[in-house]
Amino acid sequence: MESMLNKLKSTVTKVTADVTSAVMGNPVTREFDVGRHIASGGSGLAWKIFNGTKKSTKQEVAVFVFDKKLIDKYQKFEKDQIIDSLKRGVQQLTRLRHPRLLTVQHPLEESRDCLAFCTEPVFASLANVLGNWENLPSPISPDIKDYKLYDVETKYGLLQVSEGLSFLHSSVKMVHGNITPENIILNKSGAWKIMGFDFCVSSTNPSEQEPKFPCKEWDPNLPSLCLPNPEYLAPEYILSVSCEAASDMYSLGTVMYAVFNKGKPIFEVNKQDIYKSFSRQLDQLSRLGSSSLANIPEEVREHVKLLLNVTPAVRPDADQMTKIPFFDDVGAVTLQYFDTLFQRDNLQKSQFFKGLPKVLPKLPKRVIVQRILPCLTSEFVNPDMVPFVLPNVLLIAEECTKEEYVKLILPELGPVFKQQEPIQASNMILLIFLQKMDLLLTKTPPDEIKNSVLPMVYRALEAPSIQIQELCLNIIPTFANLIDYPSMKNALIPRIKNACLQTSSLAVRVNSLVCLGKILEYLDKWFVLDDILPFLQQIPSKEPAVLMGILGIYKCTFTHKKLGITKEQLAGKVLPHLIPLSIENNLNLNQFNSFISVIKEMLNRLESEHKTKLEQLHIMQEQQKSLDIGNQMNASEETKVTSAGNQQIDKVFNSIGADLLTGSEPDNKEDGLQSKHKGVSLTLEEKQKLAKEQEQAHKLKSQQPLKPQVHTPVVPVKQTKDLTDTLMDNMSSLSSLSVSTPKISASSTFTSVPPMGLGMMFSTPVDNTKRNLTNGLNANMGFQTSGFNMPVNTNQNFFSSPSTPGVTKMTLGTPASLPNFNAMSASPAGAKQTQQRPTDMSALNNLFGPQKPKVSMNQLSQQKPNQWLNQFVPPQGSPGMGSTVMGTQMNMMGQSAFGIQGNPFFNPQNFAQPPTTMTSSSSASNDLKDLFG
Repeated sequence: MESMLNKLKSTVTKVTADVTSAVMGNPVTREFDVGRHIASGGSGLAWKIFNGTKKSTKQEVAVFVFDKKLIDKYQKFEKDQIIDSLKRGVQQLTRLRHPRLLTVQHPLEESRDCLAFCTEPVFASLANVLGNWENLPSPISPDIKDYKLYDVETKYGLLQVSEGLSFLHSSVKMVHGNITPENIILNKSGAWKIMGFDFCVSSTNPSEQEPKFPCKEWDPNLPSLCLPNPEYLAPEYILSVSCEAASDMYSLGTVMYAVFNKGKPIFEVNKQDIYKSFSRQLDQLSRLGSSSLANIPEEVREHVKLLLNVTPAVRPDADQMTKIPFFDDVGAVTLQYFDTLFQRDNLQKSQFFKGLPKVLPKLPKRVIVQRILPCLTSEFVNPDMVPFVLPNVLLIAEECTKEEYVKLILPELGPVFKQQEPIQASNMILLIFLQKMDLLLTKTPPDEIKNSVLPMVYRALEAPSIQIQELCLNIIPTFANLIDYPSMKNALIPRIKNACLQTSSLAVRVNSLVCLGKILEYLDKWFVLDDILPFLQQIPSKEPAVLMGILGIYKCTFTHKKLGITKEQLAGKVLPHLIPLSIENNLNLNQFNSFISVIKEMLNRLESEHKTKLEQLHIMQEQQKSLDIGNQMNASEETKVTSAGNQQIDKVFNSIGADLLTGSEPDNKEDGLQSKHKGVSLTLEEKQKLAKEQEQAHKLKSQQPLKPQVHTPVVPVKQTKDLTDTLMDNMSSLSSLSVSTPKISASSTFTSVPPMGLGMMFSTPVDNTKRNLTNGLNANMGFQTSGFNMPVNTNQNFFSSPSTPGVTKMTLGTPASLPNFNAMSASPAGAKQTQQRPTDMSALNNLFGPQKPKVSMNQLSQQKPNQWLNQFVPPQGSPGMGSTVMGTQMNMMGQSAFGIQGNPFFNPQNFAQPPTTMTSSSSASNDLKDLFG
């Protein structure tokens, strides 16, 4: 790798040194910048060829430089002869002007170190292309090393040389004298040009007479640069010291032989004994057979043999050679026509350009790009010719790479994109570009698309010509996938909509709808729903074609898997628009059937989607109901912890409430507060508390209580051990209202008391029935008043009559036959425990069914504690309660009763208010009034 870099560095250094030493100080450098050494040419390949540019115009040129160091080995007079010969050839070339001769841009300039002149841009000499790389920089450029001539290039190149010789012989009356591959230059476009007039001979006779060309005798003592190349020289130069136009034709024959034989001449000449070599050559030429010309194409082989004839008069002249069938190749004729294009009028040009697309596929790409494309783009300056030239340029662009397109074609298309005059040509240009829009969008850079290509499309949509609009609308879908989405959404779609709404042409309106329908898939779903579909309702006309176009857009949007129409829009906008359109009088039967078919599909999907939604909502509601029931079952477990923690406080408040109401002695030492109220004056805090209770009692007095319902008495259950007693000490720090868990005795009495004596309790038996916790809700809920127990009357209704003034007794129980809950039940006085039954949750559904009126939150907030008690009593004879009773005893204290908050199953709205209300007990009210003042 390092050696390669060093080699490259040395090469660059050598080239730079060549340029510096050869050109520095030459007047040519005042006007031209000299670049890289690219080729060599001229007699003996003595001229180094550099690329360059003119400083003032940046025009590209080729700079020919002869470095005088090449002839340092010669004597002074020999050097002068060489310099004179080279200068003569350049000066003669500068005076001659013809398309087949190398064009000189700047005349010869001489300095101390070099000779230099400038010409049109050059690629290489024919000798370089054929493998003679003398006087070239090392390493050889791949552009030259790998260059291969195509047949059409060879044919047309030889034709160009023949035309150049025809010009010299017929018009200038001059013999070139040194037609060789070194003196044939390939310019940048690939055209073959003649140079090297160092040994040219002009006619000495007047122009009206037969030309006569003087010839000098061959002098072997002269330097080689002062003599023509003997391998391409006609025999008569040496053997008879004569020359004529036919002598150049012999040279042309040897060049043709070399072209088809990889640069090798037909004869090798011994320069030391040139006369002997030419004598032998003359003998071989007289016996030249077809085997010697085997590599030459058959159709020109005989002509080459004639050119190499010993007798000059037998050789074809230059004009005859230009007319041989070998040069009638379609590619060669096409290239020849381009070289004479400036001589043609517009009609001839238009006819030629129309037929050119048939010829271009037959030509090599390099020939097209180098030779034809520049000629075509040069015609863009003629507005009338652009519609004929443009299709060929775009056809060439298809074969070019993106880089070639951007470099060679796009810069030339810039002015054509914006051309609007003349109108007829402008319309044709729009049509051509629209037909090749996919090519433009594929190979043109994004910035140029936005700046040049898409504005042209917008101009076509707004064109006054209906044909232009129609074609544009038909073509847009073919390249819609290549347009960036912002341009599509913000510029293209609005113009299509405007064309549809503002046009007076039915064809444009229909094509607008068809175009929109075809590009829907490239649009965003919500843009279609919010912008395209509302636009359909703005279309004023009702022609069948327009209606079918509208229907098509709806159907495409409806059925496309990426788009789709929501059921809300189907119901609210689409169907209300389509249904009236379906009964338009202009529609025939098939069109009507198409409308009805789409409408039915929409209705079916609307029905299916909404039905599915409702079914899912129903399933979710059922699942939520089951979840609520499950939450209720878990509530009993949660309340055990809470009730144990509040047991002590509950006992204190219960005992105080019971003693205040009944005046009985406390059963426990903890209830000693009763005696304090009787014998000791109350503190300020206690008085304030009693005042609040008196106020609540007054409110209770005015409250309309619920009417009690007859309820099946509960069967006493066997006492079970209460595990919550063990948690009482740990939870004694709680300051909220308590939920007590008393042991179930043979008889239980529940008394309506003021709020301070109320508590809510859930308890679960912990005997052998412990496993039944998962089978149902085993809860015992009741109102506990410490030390205040009354016998249970199993024949009473759910609410018993008061046995003590101002006190209401009530008993909640669960019979042994309850199928819904595994309640704790036992026969009195040692009876056997009843058999447990499977859990049945239907009772809860019946209990809280829709047939019972709900209690609103406002109603609950306004109700008094006693009324809360009554609300949770199920009405007698309610559905689902005939053979079973609620197995849970509830004791509720106001809205904030413990055990209810946080449990969704116990939301107040889930409970039904009984149809009848209890009548207020006058005795209880009077006793409360007497007690609280």
